[in-house]
Amino acid sequence: MESKKGSTVAGQALSSLTRSKTLRERALVALRTAITTGQYRPGDHLGEVEIAEHLSVSRGTVREALRHLQQEGLVTAGARGMLRVSQLTPTEVRELFQVREALEGLAVAQIIASPRRQEAARALRQALEKLHDAFESDADLAAKVEADLGFHLLLCELSGNSMLVRTWRHLEGPIRVTVISAGKEQSRLPMSAARHEPIVDAIERDDEAGALEVLRGHMALASCQLANPDDQT
Repeated sequence: MESKKGSTVAGQALSSLTRSKTLRERALVALRTAITTGQYRPGDHLGEVEIAEHLSVSRGTVREALRHLQQEGLVTAGARGMLRVSQLTPTEVRELFQVREALEGLAVAQIIASPRRQEAARALRQALEKLHDAFESDADLAAKVEADLGFHLLLCELSGNSMLVRTWRHLEGPIRVTVISAGKEQSRLPMSAARHEPIVDAIERDDEAGALEVLRGHMALASCQLANPDDQT
């Protein structure tokens, strides 16, 4: 009898945990999406009470989601622990793209050294088509960012280096916030398919130095456009 009762209690506990996890994940996804699509702008205050009421979840669930977003770099604790959407300084934006250049440069080198280089180039061509379509269809900025980052993530994945991919994914949130906050016009040129195609061309012809040079210029342009968007003309 005790064994059966214990089993019932355990089942109830696991069921509650599953429901709780689902709520936490839903809150996390909702908040992450609101930040990375620009519904919450860099510097905006993230109040637990207001968010909990809006999502119809507990403050504890919201607090856990916000803590996770802090680890992703999307949320920052300011004065008196007040949480805000992270806002990168121009220096931090430049540093962000320097790190991206190093990671993606390593990915390019490993792809070119791989016997599956041509296969990787074909996969990147398909990602380029998606990026081109996003611009030709006049999709919203969030869709363009998705296509752009999809290309760069694929570049990292094709390297076959799992730690490289994991490190790049850690930067993904701040990259999205930086691009979205800069606005459609400032991000258009760096994200265009024409800026990415020479990278694939160089990979196809086994030109590591050329691919790295194009990537370096690509990241420099993005850094310049996004670090001080108000200064661009």
